[in-house]
Amino acid sequence: MPTIAIVGAGPGMGLSIAKVFGARGFDVALIARNQQKLDGLVATLAEQDITAAAFTADIMDRPALTAALEAAAEHFGGIDVLEYSPAPHTPTPGVEIAGPLETTPENLQPQIEYNLYGAVAAAHAVLPAMLDAGAGALLFTTGAGSVTPNPMMGNVNAASAALRNWVLNLNNVLTGRGVFAGHLAIGVWIGSGGPEGIPSAEADDIAPLYWDLYEKRDNAESVYTG
Repeated sequence: MPTIAIVGAGPGMGLSIAKVFGARGFDVALIARNQQKLDGLVATLAEQDITAAAFTADIMDRPALTAALEAAAEHFGGIDVLEYSPAPHTPTPGVEIAGPLETTPENLQPQIEYNLYGAVAAAHAVLPAMLDAGAGALLFTTGAGSVTPNPMMGNVNAASAALRNWVLNLNNVLTGRGVFAGHLAIGVWIGSGGPEGIPSAEADDIAPLYWDLYEKRDNAESVYTG
């Protein structure tokens, strides 16, 4: 069985991606910092006959994230697809949103840690084995502000744009080696209850785009705006 590791797994986008890949024969490694929530996701997937296991790690703790991915690879016999999409559903201490005028090195650095450094660490944990096998995929998620900046999210957009740049650059150098790197920018509020005037979409409607990126590999980037 191939395995997808979902970093930043939660009951929204992460669960929907797990269902899409799981329905196509993948086992699922779920990585996040809350063991209780992960256990609930594992149980939900089991109800749909999808094999999943939970591995706890805080993505701001890069050694712990690397260890979780290594444990997942050992448990399942390897990782064939990495999907990285951490999104705070509750306030994260030290991580705040600031507009361009309010962006400072101090409030930008945590966003860099959260969006870019975690993604790079996760990729490095699984990429050597993929290159050895000549097969695999690395999928990364940002908001659409990484492509078209949103003034409300000046520091977030800067960090996300850095991740986007690195992913597209990574895919360029992976061409011809059997490993694909793709970026999905989501320009909607996921689920109901979003701010007025901002379009929304359900995670289950967005998740198939990840399969399209993985399967088709004809474009390293997809932007979803509803």
